[in-house]
Amino acid sequence: METKTYTPSASFINLLMDAVFAVDADARVVFASAACERIFGYTPHEMIGKNMFDMMLPEDHDRTRESVRDIMSGRPQLHFENRYRRKDGQVTHIMWATHWSPADQLRIGVARDITERKREESMQAALYAISEAAHVTEDLPALFRHIHQIVATLLPVHNFSVVLYEEQTDQQSLAYHVDENEPILVSSRLATNPLCAEIIRTGQPLLLTSDMIAARNEHTPVATDTTPLCWLGVPLKSQKGTIGVLVVKSYPGGVEYSKKDQELLQFVSTQIATAVERRRMQARLQHMAQYDQLTRLPNRGLLHDRLTSALATARRQRARFSVLYLDLDKFKHVNDTLGHSVGDLLLQEVATRLEQCVRESDTVARIGGDEFVVLLPGIRDQAQGILVAEKIRTGLSLPFTFDNHEIYIVPSIGIAHYPEHGESGEQLLKCADHDMYSAKRAKRSSAADDLPPAAAPTTVE
Repeated sequence: METKTYTPSASFINLLMDAVFAVDADARVVFASAACERIFGYTPHEMIGKNMFDMMLPEDHDRTRESVRDIMSGRPQLHFENRYRRKDGQVTHIMWATHWSPADQLRIGVARDITERKREESMQAALYAISEAAHVTEDLPALFRHIHQIVATLLPVHNFSVVLYEEQTDQQSLAYHVDENEPILVSSRLATNPLCAEIIRTGQPLLLTSDMIAARNEHTPVATDTTPLCWLGVPLKSQKGTIGVLVVKSYPGGVEYSKKDQELLQFVSTQIATAVERRRMQARLQHMAQYDQLTRLPNRGLLHDRLTSALATARRQRARFSVLYLDLDKFKHVNDTLGHSVGDLLLQEVATRLEQCVRESDTVARIGGDEFVVLLPGIRDQAQGILVAEKIRTGLSLPFTFDNHEIYIVPSIGIAHYPEHGESGEQLLKCADHDMYSAKRAKRSSAADDLPPAAAPTTVE
């Protein structure tokens, strides 16, 4: 039986889902099949004469030129991928099968739209990257910077903000903000954004065009110098509910976000919320490991770290620092007569007064019971450390009042100076501790002790 032959016509080629192109040596289109309109947004007629590099993302130019050189050297490309800007501004990912026809001096290529596949791959990669970021970043600001970079691989996000929501206080806080027209202000960090408030209240995403934003502003003004072209916010949801809002926006001349962009942002928002909660939990655990839960002061472990740092700095810069060691005389009597709840309140108030007596660069630590250590880095001389000790003594000599109980408490303070009293943190703490007990013994043996009289059972000497 004779086999019939068939020469495909242009109409036959136009039935293909993939687009067929013929491009000359200068990358100008001389033929485009009907499928190019579905993939690129341009009709075949509009494509004729266009330079393919004009539509291509600039980031892909160099490697595409390398591919073109290979093709024109007789090495066909079967799975080459690059990206183009569609007529509507959206980015499309293309996989090419291309060869060079020397006789026609044309590159003949078949373009397959793999945007959805690349989108799914990018989304999965983004989910993994967000999860990884929650483990490796140091704090929430670093996490949000990392997430901004990750989301930018999925869609244009030049303007990106994270608003966190605290349900107990019904308060929004601007945790991360990058905006070309709205620089962040310290006073605006706790400002309530009505659009974010709506998302938090409804738990639903919100996609607004400039006209919709303008219409809303007539009723509920939003402080901004430039009306965005497009505003998109999605809720950050965890098992505890909505913990915040992820916001992206564009200004005139920028991209117009679509429902597909909204769906994509919603898809990754769940992982982002999980990462935020995980980072918060890590921060809470780290804080619990480094701070005293009653007074919120650094604990013994964190004091050791800061003392080690102070030693390293002092050795490098040939500087000085002092360590104060103190406890509260007859503190046990407070617990025994007024109860541990009053004793706890007293310790908290002592911590507050101690912090008021020192600089922000100093460290006040509670190392157990009624014992505190004050680290004074970068002092000029011993006299400066002694002056701080006297300031603390004066600050704690004022009465404490709790539930109509007036309490007088007197500290015993010891002091050690680097480098005179030790070359290590352990030596300095031991020296300051010894000096504190010397001061305590001196007070006990002094016949001229001028402590306030204990006339009432609520007064502690």
